[in-house]
Amino acid sequence: MAKNIEETRIYQLYIDYIGYMEMITEKYPNVTKNGIVSAIKKYLYDGMENILKAYKCFEKKDKLSYLNELDINLKMLKVLARVSHKKKFISRRNYEAWSRKINNIGKSLGGWINSCLKQ
Repeated sequence: MAKNIEETRIYQLYIDYIGYMEMITEKYPNVTKNGIVSAIKKYLYDGMENILKAYKCFEKKDKLSYLNELDINLKMLKVLARVSHKKKFISRRNYEAWSRKINNIGKSLGGWINSCLKQ
């Protein structure tokens, strides 16, 4: 395990994802700021919280619980990406980049879950 959370791949991917999402959501129409943008940011930052909690957790059962919560956050962000694209708040290119970032985080998450299950 990495000495600190900042050295982990999932943390680095997620920080990059947060920066991307902050940039993308600035372009949404103002009328969506309390709706879909608020939901995106909630799931986005809840996901980071689950990464931090899982990293600090020593109990396998609790760690897996946080990782499963992160998986749910990612799935909700995928739904919000689809809705954003369908409503034309984001371009196809943004939608594809958003999806790629979620998939990369999901792969890293899957590896973390598998390593927990092997312990």
